[in-house]
Amino acid sequence: MSSLDWWILGGTIALLVLYGLYKSRGTQSFDDYTLAGKSLPWYHVGLSVMATQASAITFLSAPGQGFADGMRFVQFYFGLPLAMVVLSITFVPIFHKLRVYTAYEFLENRFDGRVRSLTAGLFLLQRGLSTGVSIYAPSIILSTILGWNIYWTNLLMGGLVLLYAVWGGTKAISYTHLTQMLIVTVAMFIAGFLTVHKLPANMGFTDALRVAGKAGRLNLIDTTFDVKSRYNLWSGLIGGFFLQLSYFGTDQSQVGRYLTGETIKQSRMGLLMNGLLKVPMQFLILLVGVLVFVFYQFHESPVFFNQQEVVRLQAGPLAGDFRQLNQQHLTLSAQRREAVLALQRATTQHDDAATTLAGRRLEKADAALAKTHTAVADLVKRNNPAADKNDLNYVFLRFILDYLPHGLIGLLIAMIFISSMGSIAAAYSSLASTTVVDMYRRVWPNSTYDEVVVSRWSTIGWGVFCVVVAQFTNRIGSSLIETVNILGSLFYGVILGIFCVAFYVKSIGGRATFWAAVIAEAVVFICYYLDLMAFLWFNVVGCLLVVVLAWLFTRLWSQESSVRVSS
Repeated sequence: MSSLDWWILGGTIALLVLYGLYKSRGTQSFDDYTLAGKSLPWYHVGLSVMATQASAITFLSAPGQGFADGMRFVQFYFGLPLAMVVLSITFVPIFHKLRVYTAYEFLENRFDGRVRSLTAGLFLLQRGLSTGVSIYAPSIILSTILGWNIYWTNLLMGGLVLLYAVWGGTKAISYTHLTQMLIVTVAMFIAGFLTVHKLPANMGFTDALRVAGKAGRLNLIDTTFDVKSRYNLWSGLIGGFFLQLSYFGTDQSQVGRYLTGETIKQSRMGLLMNGLLKVPMQFLILLVGVLVFVFYQFHESPVFFNQQEVVRLQAGPLAGDFRQLNQQHLTLSAQRREAVLALQRATTQHDDAATTLAGRRLEKADAALAKTHTAVADLVKRNNPAADKNDLNYVFLRFILDYLPHGLIGLLIAMIFISSMGSIAAAYSSLASTTVVDMYRRVWPNSTYDEVVVSRWSTIGWGVFCVVVAQFTNRIGSSLIETVNILGSLFYGVILGIFCVAFYVKSIGGRATFWAAVIAEAVVFICYYLDLMAFLWFNVVGCLLVVVLAWLFTRLWSQESSVRVSS
């Protein structure tokens, strides 16, 4: 990075933090600190909801996902628009009418303290773990650019966000979200345009899509019903619907965003805005990853995208093995370029036979390159047991640093940083508000301490926890965007089931709901451990199990009571 990039990066982040603090200046009550005084308009709510989702994971890992696996991940979001409609009709008016600070407050009145504590505890656990992953994502950037140890960059990133999250509260976070989404949208369009611009002179956008299609990267919709397949139309529509309904309807990091709306109408419009824009936004981000894949068909790609680990290999005892594999990679890359150029000529000339032949050559070269990459990843792990073998999270970052012009590099890195800061800050805020409202108030109902002060200390405590989690994230070894959604799916279905019982099945009480949730959570973990289904279906299983088991327990225990009374 040049000095210009550093000035743009540092200036953008500094202005964003100062803007958030400026807009939230003045004395704040607990209502101001946690819900921004319920004063924000619909577009502000909508952008804040979107920004809470759009962490650095989205802009680092999603292009890598598109690079490696194509467009099929977008099916993950197909259930989101329908979930926004259901939430706008049911959840939003209920939460506004109850005038709650968190999504879990009314569970004690509806059921009992056990159910409220269990639900809040499940949320705190999964959100704390997921936020740790979100901290790790931007730390990758600092680690790659500066060559710093990832553990120090985790500390720096987690601590930086605490600055305005602790001081400014929800209002500071919401105002930074507004600016963040504007910068992010512009930067991603520029990145996509320049990726196409850097393709060979005689190749346009449609030509790039043809190459991507022949390489199997335009796999947008898969209609096969298979519970073991992670991304298909049915897992997206059904499993994705349950996941998004729980995420937006019961996760305090999201509920806290739309509760800031001035009225029910403002909150509804904000959610519907998210439902309309989120799928196209995710489509664009994945498409950028696919275009980067096409770019590397014509240009030499790194043998391993995590440059820091490559440097370690070159300086270590396995350097000879690495040089051999790297030479093999260069040879195969040249063969792939020849196959791609032949494919382009054949498709332009509408020569079906030549197109088929070139497509086969391309598949053969890609398969050989994949084997070489796996061998290098194994070397990386042997050389540094703490290293991450999966370099998909580094694909887009490596492309930015190697090929984009100075100035834009700083803007794109700033985009990834501020998107991460927004989502992490929102998570800190939701963790703190849930701790104070659902834990602190219940344990010390007559405390005389200022709750804003308690919230700030809770934010600091959760910040420390999330940084600790981030220190272990490099051992996961998978795409970060998949990791964070798998973590959520382990808990969201059960939490959604509890709320469905609370809202729609008035005859079921707290005891039956509590034990149904405990058993359902155990079943979900068993499904995950035994790999019985793709993770999106955990949300369906968890939700339905809670509802069905709670109903069965209520019937069983009521029959037992009747027998005892009659005897």
